[in-house]
Amino acid sequence: MKARALVAWNVRRIRVDRGIPQEQLAYDAGIDRSYMSGLERQSENPTIDLLDRLAETLGVQLSEFFLQPPKGATTPKTLPKGRKPIRPNRKKK
Repeated sequence: MKARALVAWNVRRIRVDRGIPQEQLAYDAGIDRSYMSGLERQSENPTIDLLDRLAETLGVQLSEFFLQPPKGATTPKTLPKGRKPIRPNRKKK
């Protein structure tokens, strides 16, 4: 697995395991949400300084971003989409 893919996989894995939305992690780390999305999709090339901020924000060592996934591991699932909780359908008058 290439370094960019490895970082993307581990950032998403840690973020999803902790139940942190992309938008919240981006805000807490001081980056744009679209950049965070690009990082997880491997279209962005983060600097060491940014990885250090993300590690600090997530409360992990920087080396956590470079752990090889176990054989046969699937891509971490995403959190439910949307910013608002789903409301039950309202009855029309």
